[in-house]
Amino acid sequence: MNTSIDARAISQAIVAAHGLRFGTNTPAAISAGRFSSDEPVYRGAKQACTALGFIEIDAECLARAWRAQTVRTGAFDANQWPETPADFGMRAFPPTERADAFAPCPQRLGLYAVLPDAQWVGRMARAGVPTVQLRFKSDDAAATEREVHAAVDAVRGTAALLFINDHWQVAIAAGAYGVHLGQEDLDALAPAQVQQIRDAGLRLGVSTHGYAEMVRADAVSPSYIAMGAVYPTTLKKMATAPQGVARLAAYARLLRGYSQVGIGGIDAVRLPEVRATGVGSVAVVRALVAAEDPEAAAAQWMAAMGAASA
Repeated sequence: MNTSIDARAISQAIVAAHGLRFGTNTPAAISAGRFSSDEPVYRGAKQACTALGFIEIDAECLARAWRAQTVRTGAFDANQWPETPADFGMRAFPPTERADAFAPCPQRLGLYAVLPDAQWVGRMARAGVPTVQLRFKSDDAAATEREVHAAVDAVRGTAALLFINDHWQVAIAAGAYGVHLGQEDLDALAPAQVQQIRDAGLRLGVSTHGYAEMVRADAVSPSYIAMGAVYPTTLKKMATAPQGVARLAAYARLLRGYSQVGIGGIDAVRLPEVRATGVGSVAVVRALVAAEDPEAAAAQWMAAMGAASA
């Protein structure tokens, strides 16, 4: 599956299907704001994005953004991939200035370790890992509560920022730094529950896997947005193909007002090209817990990230 970002491929598809060429003025029907699925920009972009391997909801999102860009500029520009938040229906940037913005976190979260239990959280926090996430999987509510509280205790006295995956109510009660939610977790929350997390002062991170989910995440003005999977991963079944660094770079430009985290299949060899996209943090899952010497591995990762930034 093609994971490239190719504005020229979009323009060629539009030209081939509908004859709208580079630099042409916006058709009157589009300028007037009347939307039709037969409009050349929308239809050609939708066809081309689908051919490039974007899933249906992302191809739709991009086609509408390409149309909005054409309306805004007054002409179809074959060289400009949509990267203006307003063209995707997002509100004013930077999101930190919105009235409903979650508390901010550092723009660069650095090495972000996703860890299975409180013991690992404490171990990596003491090793100097700047951002840690407790991803504790259990159907036992009491065990989950104990583990979250233990993780909060484990980072005390360190500089590590602790995010709790999913269990937002326990995270509030335990006084965690933040909570991380997947798309399904976010969709399951009522607006009042989202506001409860916001009012508690917790930072919010949201997972995304393409344009449509980024627009959904932006609607709640989170503290950071995670983008992936960048490369193939066997940790869980993904609804989308690996995004690749070309798409990741485009996502980073679109979401440049956010703290950003790249995740999924990233190893030390691939790290420089991921960091070159402008993403300020890289999340790892097994790179530390599966290492023979996790503390040494953490030190190597942090040194490599520092070198990539330089």
